[in-house]
Amino acid sequence: QEIVHVLSDFKKLRAPGVSRSEYVEALREGLILLFDYNEFLIEKYIDMFKPAELLEFLEANEGARPVTLRTNSLKTRRRELAAALISRGVNLDPVGKWSKVGLVVYESQVPVGATPEYMGGHYMVQGASSLLPVMALAPQPREAVLDMAAAPGGKTSHIAALMGNTGTVLANELKKERLKSLTANLLRMGCTNSVISNYDGRRLPQVLGEASVDRVLLDAPCSGTGVTWKDPRVKSSKSEQDIWNCVRLQKELLLAAIDCCNSRSGSGGYVVYSTCSNMVEENENVIDYALRKRHVKVVPCGLDFGRPGFTRFRQLRFHPSVEGSRRFYPHVHNLDGFFVCKLKKLSEGPKAGSGAHEGDDDEPEPDSPEASEEEEEKAEGEGKGKGKGKG
Repeated sequence: QEIVHVLSDFKKLRAPGVSRSEYVEALREGLILLFDYNEFLIEKYIDMFKPAELLEFLEANEGARPVTLRTNSLKTRRRELAAALISRGVNLDPVGKWSKVGLVVYESQVPVGATPEYMGGHYMVQGASSLLPVMALAPQPREAVLDMAAAPGGKTSHIAALMGNTGTVLANELKKERLKSLTANLLRMGCTNSVISNYDGRRLPQVLGEASVDRVLLDAPCSGTGVTWKDPRVKSSKSEQDIWNCVRLQKELLLAAIDCCNSRSGSGGYVVYSTCSNMVEENENVIDYALRKRHVKVVPCGLDFGRPGFTRFRQLRFHPSVEGSRRFYPHVHNLDGFFVCKLKKLSEGPKAGSGAHEGDDDEPEPDSPEASEEEEEKAEGEGKGKGKGKG
């Protein structure tokens, strides 16, 4: 706390003869010891947040987010569901003005995953942040919508509900062992417009055909750095190479998602990309890559809260429109660390000169051996405070 206080007004509060870098190094070592993060992640977060906010962020990461439910509008209304659960001894409230279907549970005398209402498919237990990408996608009745990584079905069933069980929802899941939970949840929730598939998402443009659907949701596989309370091992186990392994897959999946989307759709032509990662490399960096490889543009998410995306971070520089993406943090929004970006597809095919090997990085990976030490020194501090806004 003392170091954070000094860094908040360094020129006035610094001790004589002690440099800023010495204070930052002491802060880094203290945070690693206190919160059990590895050096790699702490250094990332030091570059993302000012010291006082960094402490708030790390403290908020330690606690679990509230249990939240999504009302299944195919079977009930939120008011009716709340009354039924209150009668069973569940203390709850609407999750916030931003959602018409979310409920937050404070305490419960019964397991919320085993009530008659749950068994009857009146609600899904899911994190509040997982409502955001579907809200951004805004699927319309009678559309064809693809959920590229669908298990366990919370977002898929949300899409089906918003479409009123009209049109078609293709729920794709790579891992066979997760198909059982996906199928069970879609049946329980009464989703009759859904079709389940088991493909590598990168193959879907060939399987379905390019420009075959009106909208695509890609809740991409990621490092999980936004939900470390669920798996604390992430704090000490993730490395730079782990992040870039995720990035390569995310880029390939996002290009496949765009290729599946129909730019000539009368009502759609939208792709939503989301992750539960705080890492800029997995978020804004992937969106910027898609902007360079495909005929797409960033459009408003339709979410009236969240912080704008970074347009620069360390030595990375992104298209100005990437600021239109949204970031969510536990210490600001009481949500898991989450990223959402909505893209509008303008025309079919890759951009001219976008490269033969799509999905490969066409730039040096930051902080990797390919990136020069000179670049790293020049970028030191440039990314701090960039891309931030009010929550």
